[in-house]
Amino acid sequence: MVIGLVAMAPVPESAPARAKDAISDGRAKMIRKQVLAALLLAFAASPATAARLLTLDDMFQERDVGDPQISPDGAWVAYTVEAMDAKSDDEITHIWMTSWDGTRTIQLTGRARESETAPRFSSDGRYIAFLSGRGADNEIDQVWLMDRAGGEALRISDFKGEVTDIAWSPDGKKLALIVEDPKPDDKAKDDDKDKKPAPIVIDRYYFKEDVTGYQGKQRQHLYVFDLATHKAERVAPGDYNEYLPSWSPDGKSLAFVSMRRPDFDRTNNFDLYVVDAHAGATPRALTTFPGPDDEPDWLSYPAWSPDGKSIAYMQGGPLKLIEYAVRHLAVVPAAGGTPRLLSAGLDRNVMNPVWSADGKSIRFLVEDDRAQYLARVPAQGGPIAHIAGGRDVIAAHAAGKADREALLIGTPGAPAEVFAFDGGSAPRQLSHQNDWLKGVTLGATQETAFRSADGTEVHGYVVTPPGYRGGGKIPAILSIHGGPVGQWDLTYDFDVQFFAANGYAVIAANPRGSSGRGEAYCKAIYADWGNRDAKDVLAAVDDAVRRGIADPARLGVEGWSYGGMLTNYVIAQDTRFKAAVSGASISNILAGYGTDEYVRDYETELGVPWKTTADWLRISFPFLHADRIRTPTLFMGGDKDFNVPLQNVEQMYQALRSLGVPTELIIYPGQFHGLTQPSDLRDRLKRDIDWFAARVKGK
Repeated sequence: MVIGLVAMAPVPESAPARAKDAISDGRAKMIRKQVLAALLLAFAASPATAARLLTLDDMFQERDVGDPQISPDGAWVAYTVEAMDAKSDDEITHIWMTSWDGTRTIQLTGRARESETAPRFSSDGRYIAFLSGRGADNEIDQVWLMDRAGGEALRISDFKGEVTDIAWSPDGKKLALIVEDPKPDDKAKDDDKDKKPAPIVIDRYYFKEDVTGYQGKQRQHLYVFDLATHKAERVAPGDYNEYLPSWSPDGKSLAFVSMRRPDFDRTNNFDLYVVDAHAGATPRALTTFPGPDDEPDWLSYPAWSPDGKSIAYMQGGPLKLIEYAVRHLAVVPAAGGTPRLLSAGLDRNVMNPVWSADGKSIRFLVEDDRAQYLARVPAQGGPIAHIAGGRDVIAAHAAGKADREALLIGTPGAPAEVFAFDGGSAPRQLSHQNDWLKGVTLGATQETAFRSADGTEVHGYVVTPPGYRGGGKIPAILSIHGGPVGQWDLTYDFDVQFFAANGYAVIAANPRGSSGRGEAYCKAIYADWGNRDAKDVLAAVDDAVRRGIADPARLGVEGWSYGGMLTNYVIAQDTRFKAAVSGASISNILAGYGTDEYVRDYETELGVPWKTTADWLRISFPFLHADRIRTPTLFMGGDKDFNVPLQNVEQMYQALRSLGVPTELIIYPGQFHGLTQPSDLRDRLKRDIDWFAARVKGK
């Protein structure tokens, strides 16, 4: 298996831009060395000849590794492994553990077809706590405890609602838990299984959310659970939600994230709080920044310094920029005071702070252009050093003894696996959950850089089919990522590789609106969707044609969520594509107000429809000017989607059907915004390939 990591010559940037993005004098040299090491590793790990191409059924072989955790003695790394199970038609997650030297690997859970997640070592390393709904009629997660020496895991909690997060106290005697209030339908099931569900009463501004459904009076609260007595006490009273618990080193306090204000869900203005770890204690706010601090979606826990005097966290941008803002590493005194920004000069998103054992520095992840790397900064401020990661993606990291790090690293040719990192040498692979790919020939990934119509530099990559050596133009699919804030990064993607295995070049661009290139690049599409970003992805197609890869007469386009939206924007202004697939998308933006979960974003970015009607109609042009579309389009969606409700897909389907443009609508019953049922995921990809084969390849 040969993994193509050939970087195309980039378009030169200005001197100020180069200076702004610089991390340290040694960064470029380190990246070159790590890229070379990654290439050598890829070649060494690959057989001389691979046996076959990727097939649709290979999705059941793929393993999604995540959530690495190092034992306190540094001898073991626990992690989760998720796989699709064809028999149960479900995604199942189990817990594994590998020794630091890589000589032993143990599957800790997995005797039942039920999932276990969130493995957490006790402070003495003897026990692992985890979350699972196994054995429960209502299938809601509770806390389980397993002795590392062996034996059966025991369920130790019995809350009426689901446990969603878990953290050990430093002395190993208590657990901090986040527990949801029971849902009304769960109460009805417990009281009387035959009783008709009660009416849903809603009085909230933010009243619906994908998967969790209609938002009523249920909250999720912070508890302290005593392991000796199995008694749970609620900490931080009040009718609010709490997230991301983190113990102080002395075990007397907990940091957490919340929005503790009236009508709290009108914005995403999260703040950091500290509370004494006992029942009824009054939390005190550590941050008052008018923007999100450690927004839960970032999954960056507050990190206490070893002496307990400071807490590192993520500070977002101003509320008006919503998700377009770049977030920075900040440190605030635990006793209260003014936060210090440690990454203010770095125009990149950062996440997951971890203090060094001596408290002198903080390590964290940096989302960069198509990559993600591990960095370090002095705790008092100073230059940021790039310490691990090259042209790959470090998706997660966990600290251990003597500043050991467990890294979760993915590349274009291999799904993410757990690596051991000692700080001075290249990361060493520990988990090998996807070694089956050594017998598969994958497409080669080539990084690209090109100019959009207005001269803006755009980056991305092209994946060419296995065995493609150039010299001829081939069918190509423009694949558009969701978000819009997000990016195509240099990690393995089954869908992309499956398209390549079927003979397509896959064009993956990061248009304006994508992250990884700084705040100005990201917010360039603010209240202007389908304009600059559409021009950017079309420029990616032009680039692939110009370089002799993509056949301009055989082009397709596809995307899901905002990727589906941008697909609609593209085909409403360019008729070159022979086929399109648009999943879970919206084009009549006005119809989204009050029917999906984005009311906060809408009102911040676009204003309210009755005052800024022209703006709402302007960005709804794929629906309002559907008569410009000539591309046969396959629409898809889940019937339980509250993120982008199915009605939005139905409207576009109906418009094209009315206009006589070839179209189909595929509805997946019981599915939300992101499909999770393996049979539906397989069906979706099969329909994608068949749709393109009949129209792009003409088969």
